[in-house]
Amino acid sequence: MATTETSAEPLSIGEVAEQTGLSVHALRFYEREGLLVGPVQRTSGGRRRYTTSDVDWLLICVKLRESGMPLVDLKRFAELVRHGSGNEAERLRLLDAHRQRVDAQIQALEECRSVIAWKVGVYAEHLARGEAGGLWDPTA
Repeated sequence: MATTETSAEPLSIGEVAEQTGLSVHALRFYEREGLLVGPVQRTSGGRRRYTTSDVDWLLICVKLRESGMPLVDLKRFAELVRHGSGNEAERLRLLDAHRQRVDAQIQALEECRSVIAWKVGVYAEHLARGEAGGLWDPTA
């Protein structure tokens, strides 16, 4: 994934929030919880300065979290990345397990969508024929 801007200039926390969709509070939380792969640089005044690599990593984190990856797994993944090469098999196991969970969620949602589509069809057919009265009417 690439950031929307390719500038080598350091980014403020507000700019990173805008690019990632995370709030400033969430960015601070990610830093506190060890979810970043490197330390966030600071100005002499203590303001956070992010790199495009930080933003790229955060965009991955956002997708992993949006897809339901538990924080503990995301934290472990970040820890593995921070440690560098030699643990790729463990990273793969972690990501593959998450992919399997996401695949199961997708399958369950597709089954739900199928039931909903069937029910929409039943109602549409009855309404088109003018025979909608009494559909799931508990008083009928």
